[in-house]
Amino acid sequence: MPSSNFLEKIFGKTAQLVVLEYLLNNKDTDTYLSGIAVETGLSHSTVSRVIEPLLKMDIIKETPLGKQIRVFKLNQENELTQYLLKVNNDLKIMLNHAGGKR
Repeated sequence: MPSSNFLEKIFGKTAQLVVLEYLLNNKDTDTYLSGIAVETGLSHSTVSRVIEPLLKMDIIKETPLGKQIRVFKLNQENELTQYLLKVNNDLKIMLNHAGGKR
């Protein structure tokens, strides 16, 4: 898992936040449940569970690939997703700047 989990630093570690931050940081990448699980260190079943609310809020899009493979990508056309991307980016800048002052 990347060491720069800015949302996690502020809001604590929850599975849904870990998945959301992974997707925000990989906004242009199509990914599978197992890929998200490997990259985040979460179980496949946990990723499957926490991704559902993100789908319902249209923060991510799902593209079925075959009968059982699900491909996910951040829905950058969604206004909420655009805001989350901005907040994530702003937090990175602010926390990196604050870290440089120490």
